[in-house]
Amino acid sequence: MTAAPAAERVYTHIKRAVLDRRYEGGTLLTEGELAEAVGVSRTPVREALLKLEMEGLLKLYPKKGALVLAVSAQEISDVIETRLLVEEFAVRRAVPAPAPLVERLQDLVDRQKLHAEAGDLAAVAATDRAFHAEIVRNAGNEILSRLYDQLRDRQLRMGVALMHAQPERITKNITEHAEMLEAIRAGDTERAAGCVHQHLTWVKVLARGEER
Repeated sequence: MTAAPAAERVYTHIKRAVLDRRYEGGTLLTEGELAEAVGVSRTPVREALLKLEMEGLLKLYPKKGALVLAVSAQEISDVIETRLLVEEFAVRRAVPAPAPLVERLQDLVDRQKLHAEAGDLAAVAATDRAFHAEIVRNAGNEILSRLYDQLRDRQLRMGVALMHAQPERITKNITEHAEMLEAIRAGDTERAAGCVHQHLTWVKVLARGEER
């Protein structure tokens, strides 16, 4: 197996740490520390930092390093608003739904229930993301699919996955997925879009630390 290029290894290392919040907002990262942590020279570190700045995760300061940007209320609002635009469009494209899509979505809802019963929160979160991504991919637009993945990555920093750890919220999440699937299966475009809107409004409320 061929090792990934140095810049890609640095990019993956930093991005995971930012999204997992091991590098919190306000942390100043230096090229030297990052090069040592990954075991590379400073050149691929600079390349990775530039890419992450373009993604809005870092702010570069020449000769000082890279500042991890804190999550703002505006970023939360922007991410969820963009998810709404993408997912409402995608769910409308999903109706009338091809049988394989309905089968995949049903399988994901069933698996999410099993993971919830087993208390496997990481698997619950993974199936949650897969459920939504399946609907977006079905729209057949690769640009939208890549954008959606970036949005879900950014959402990790907001701690929404942690907020889903409460049992009643996991149950609510699965129930809303089942309702969305039923609307898609029934060929009810407006109800499916309404389910998406309600579901993502709840995510926005959680991310802001409020109760609905």
